[in-house]
Amino acid sequence: MRILGIESTCDETAAAVVELRPEGGGNILANEVMSQIAEHAAYGGVVPEIAARAHIDVLDRLITRALAHAKVSLAELDGIAGAAGPGLIGGVLVGLTTAKALALAAHKPFIAINHLEGHALTARLTDNLDFPYLLLLVSGGHTQLVAVKGVGDYQRIGSTVDDAVGEAFDKVAKMLGLGYPGGPLVEREALKGNAARYDFPRPMLGRAKPDFSFSGLKTAVRLEASRVSPLTGVEIADLCASFQAAVVDTLVDRLRAGLRVFIDQIGPCHSMVIAGGVAANDAIRRALTRFCGESGLSLVVPPPSLCTDNGAMIAWAGIERLRLGLTDDLTFPARPRWPLDANGEAAHHGKA
Repeated sequence: MRILGIESTCDETAAAVVELRPEGGGNILANEVMSQIAEHAAYGGVVPEIAARAHIDVLDRLITRALAHAKVSLAELDGIAGAAGPGLIGGVLVGLTTAKALALAAHKPFIAINHLEGHALTARLTDNLDFPYLLLLVSGGHTQLVAVKGVGDYQRIGSTVDDAVGEAFDKVAKMLGLGYPGGPLVEREALKGNAARYDFPRPMLGRAKPDFSFSGLKTAVRLEASRVSPLTGVEIADLCASFQAAVVDTLVDRLRAGLRVFIDQIGPCHSMVIAGGVAANDAIRRALTRFCGESGLSLVVPPPSLCTDNGAMIAWAGIERLRLGLTDDLTFPARPRWPLDANGEAAHHGKA
């Protein structure tokens, strides 16, 4: 089974071809990604109109390149998967409409994919991981703890009540004049800084309900930066290190609470998965590796190229759905909001 996957929900345009291995898991035959960082850097964040136009400019070329690298034609595919949300509606429409048009022209099954489901199932592409497992999804737009019980069967255990953790990194970088995207720049500065210099809050620490909050932490950094202004290189590094340390402590504490909920409501947990762009942060990876070791969990972290937005995760989610006989018709709508869990229009949307 070979699927073309198309992703355009934010500021990466991506097309990939993935095939199902006989023993499970997948082979990535092609994974083409075009970043728009340069287009948005001057604005300090993603501009939806610019993002949509950039998707239009490059998507056809990326699909052609992906098929060529995979050495397959449209006729040789078993289906076409497109991310239908959640995301910036203009960008979502570009990729989704393209996927539908290709499916119609090539007479192939069409599969509408929840972008979050793509992240949730990536560990099964790379590691053939068995259900159920605990997912920590950390990105610029999302911070969630999800019990992944099966394809289309997700239970959200906790989520952020305000900012996503990646958004907090970006906003801290902007207020410190570091540029965009902020996550890698804050991490770079943190390596040079003293994490104990500023005692920033650890929001939600110790609470039984495993939700997240980063708005107060972000505000604390802004107030401290204003107090010590004008900022020197040392102060910027110390602010970044102290902020990152607070994020790490918060994530570990919230994971501990989430694991307790998982065990209480679902049963034994053997594996934890980190996905999303923030999963590339080395300090976070090290802390969660220690936590999983202490908790007796197997930690699965996809490679960085599969943690950020990409077409391979959309293609793989398409494989997972198509082999269960789940497809969608061409009237499937683009969704700017699309919760992953069953209480918010889950991924149970296909027809057998």
